[in-house]
Amino acid sequence: MLELRDLTVTAGNKVICDRVSFTLKEHDIFMVIGPNGAGKTTLIKAVMGVVPHTGKALLEGRELTLFSPRQLARQIGVLTQTHQPQFSHKVYEVVALGRYAYRSSILSGLTREDRDKIEEAVALTGIEHLRDRSVQTLSGGELQRVFLAQLFAQNPRLLILDEPTNNLDLQYQIAIFDIVRDWTKQKGRAALAVVHDLNLVYSYGTRAILMEEGRVYARGPVDEVLSSENLKAVYKVDVAQWMQNLLKHWH
Repeated sequence: MLELRDLTVTAGNKVICDRVSFTLKEHDIFMVIGPNGAGKTTLIKAVMGVVPHTGKALLEGRELTLFSPRQLARQIGVLTQTHQPQFSHKVYEVVALGRYAYRSSILSGLTREDRDKIEEAVALTGIEHLRDRSVQTLSGGELQRVFLAQLFAQNPRLLILDEPTNNLDLQYQIAIFDIVRDWTKQKGRAALAVVHDLNLVYSYGTRAILMEEGRVYARGPVDEVLSSENLKAVYKVDVAQWMQNLLKHWH
């Protein structure tokens, strides 16, 4: 579904992402991991065309730069880690914004199909009880589910998630990725996620790349990428042993 070929980002004389290549397939929850400064978020921004880059990013063989903004919005949905609503819109209104790319004009109202997609998104994310609430009254976890519902209403084929559960309580981290996992099981769908928490990578990821200083250190199935040797080499600490010691506290 998504293919990166030698994607490179430079800032001045510094190479932020260095010839990154991978292929994301249908039903994947593809994890991008690595320590701070590895180039993970810059990579996501390059895929979306936010930062200049060389190399190619292709969606089913077509370069993303060839898509119009409206076409791209129908193919890819992006969820970031923070949202700061400036107005007291109701939850339903915020979710409905996901249908913007399908409107024939700015002034056109919601169609029956629009309303059906909005209702499906509200149900999938479990926010029916919030639909008439102001988004300014919601907790961080509730707000993240609202914006995830907005993406589902958008009906993309690919989700790009940039640390979507950062700073959320554990129950919301689990809820968000449970929802994403169910969504990616549908035909023609996949997700690309930047994640810091390796437990989430193990629990939900199908394949991954491990980045170090802008380069891909390892790629492949999650169990292979997150080997003890790879983690120790990139994070400069025995992550596996530390996690095993931590687990003893729960026995």
